[in-house]
Amino acid sequence: MPSTHDFVDTYLRETAEIALGTSREDLTAVIDILFDAWKNDRTIYTCGNGGSAANASHLACDIAKFTWVEGKKRFKCRSLCDNAALLSALTNDVGFNRIFLEQLDGSMGPGDVLVCLSVHGGSGADKAGPWSQNLVAAADFVKKHGGKVVALVGYDGGALRQMADASIIVPRTSGGHTSTPHVEGFHEVYHHLICERLRQMVAEA
Repeated sequence: MPSTHDFVDTYLRETAEIALGTSREDLTAVIDILFDAWKNDRTIYTCGNGGSAANASHLACDIAKFTWVEGKKRFKCRSLCDNAALLSALTNDVGFNRIFLEQLDGSMGPGDVLVCLSVHGGSGADKAGPWSQNLVAAADFVKKHGGKVVALVGYDGGALRQMADASIIVPRTSGGHTSTPHVEGFHEVYHHLICERLRQMVAEA
């Protein structure tokens, strides 16, 4: 068992390594899709489970508010994770795997963007079955209805990495290590970077 000091040192060293290993090209592709949604007056939706649901709500807040530029139109963005009554009703009536899909049905249009945040991207399983199948179902629905999918993922990216029009994956360290805390933490780093750049691009437009 390492000392607390050694644990802190290792964690921060891994954090620095992950930041340096992050794909600049992938982040650029994600930003470009979101900016195109702004240019074309399309709506951005966000979703996730657990800690990623909290990150999805935070991302929707920052896209909707942090990107404001005086005299410019604003982003249209909302999280699909925020209405507890609706989520429980959908879970009760149509099942947890459809909680995001059903919110998109009838509201999204061609060119809208779904941002999925997921540590494993839909790969793996636990006591309740395969992980994040509600995200995979929503992404499939969006693709079939003329929308675009952006994925913020970790590990190997799972199904969402393969389905997405653009994605950013939190890379492993050179020693092959990754973890849920690193993935969820870097999703926040990426989302703040994305929103800061979107605000700059809106100002320049």
